[in-house]
Amino acid sequence: MRVFVTGASGFIGATVVRDLLDAGHQVLGLVRSDDAEKSVRAAGAEAFRGSIDDLSSLQRGAEKADAVIHTAFNHDFSRFKENCDADGRIIRALGEALAGSNRRFVVTSAVGILPKGHLATEDAEPLTGAAAHPRAASEEAVRELEAKGINACAIRLPPTVHGEKDHQFIPGLIRLAREMGVAAYVGAGDNRWPAVHKKDAARLYTLALEKGAAGARYHAVAEEGIPFRDIAAAIGQGLNLPVASLTHEQAAAHFGWFTHFAVMDIPVSGEKTKRDLGWNPRHKGLIADIADADYLVGSR
Repeated sequence: MRVFVTGASGFIGATVVRDLLDAGHQVLGLVRSDDAEKSVRAAGAEAFRGSIDDLSSLQRGAEKADAVIHTAFNHDFSRFKENCDADGRIIRALGEALAGSNRRFVVTSAVGILPKGHLATEDAEPLTGAAAHPRAASEEAVRELEAKGINACAIRLPPTVHGEKDHQFIPGLIRLAREMGVAAYVGAGDNRWPAVHKKDAARLYTLALEKGAAGARYHAVAEEGIPFRDIAAAIGQGLNLPVASLTHEQAAAHFGWFTHFAVMDIPVSGEKTKRDLGWNPRHKGLIADIADADYLVGSR
């Protein structure tokens, strides 16, 4: 298939592009800069100039492809709700370009929209009302498209998709530990984070493209729930820093805006995804990845 991929030069998107090419697909990758174009072409894909801020360019790209995989997302957390709302508009625009066909549309979502505190499966309903997570806007858009007959499915990513060139939560925690002189967790630190290696996540996107069911929700979860204290301990060991428990009051001063994530307890199962798509995560786990010297050095 010829697949239009948004975010084709990004941390996750570039890995998805590589997996698609290795599986024998052709890729048309959305790029908005010369550097991104060079990166996508070097991988062996075709570059398509456009931007997630230009919905008409997205539609033109989708019209040139047999299927669409949407991985792009603006991770500026100072404008998180606005970016989530924008993602809903992007998904609707891409869906409109696929209307009247059975072309597959694989959308990126997040496990953060699910109920917290107990193991959430693929069948769990996202939180609604006042408890709703802003990222739920993406799946709301997907549901609208599905109701119109668009062949769409969603992949829910965990809070940490780790691996080489990671620039999100774990590198942020490593930098914070360096700055504060301590790797910290809150309370007993038994709140749990699911995780997946980026190469395993990329394999799931390809499987969802090839074998996924319309209307399905897939969990890119290799590890169901790693206690946050274990993450802090791995960072402390790697940096040769003390590891400490903080009270909730102390956590706000230490973690700042990240406190919400530092106390998040969201164990998630990916067993149904593994059964339905034959997905078999095989790359190193999060704790082993943090222990890698390159991971720690790369977060300076």
